[in-house]
Amino acid sequence: MRNHHRIAALALLAMAASHAGASEPSVQYFPQPGSTKPFSPAVRVGDFVYVSGAVGYAADGSLPADFSVQAANTMDKIAAQLKLAGATMDDVYQCHVALINMDDWAAFNEVYKKYFKPNRYPVRMAIGVSSLRGPAVEVQCEAFVGKR
Repeated sequence: MRNHHRIAALALLAMAASHAGASEPSVQYFPQPGSTKPFSPAVRVGDFVYVSGAVGYAADGSLPADFSVQAANTMDKIAAQLKLAGATMDDVYQCHVALINMDDWAAFNEVYKKYFKPNRYPVRMAIGVSSLRGPAVEVQCEAFVGKR
């Protein structure tokens, strides 16, 4: 084994040993009140909050034709899902974005940046997808609610 591999392996073993006595993080599930869907909008694992992908349906169940309205509805849902688990948009550190049409990227950015403080944007990735079964955009995020 090369020396740098041996050092890395020893470091990993030391980290594992130091965490061996640590207790498992608590896991809390936050179902959507009144929903029968087979997923939780938010799950908190210790100091981390994971929210399910959100899409831009309106409160009445309709899907707005305007992309920017769909994007704003999507981000509003992300904020509401975070709130279920005691987090806010300020706690978000990572987002995943799926777009049906990558030409909507600039319009999405105009909406997205309104939900975060300048110079505090989460890391992010975006992918173009062939279908979201109606909506034009879906967003999923993770947040950290521990000490900063």
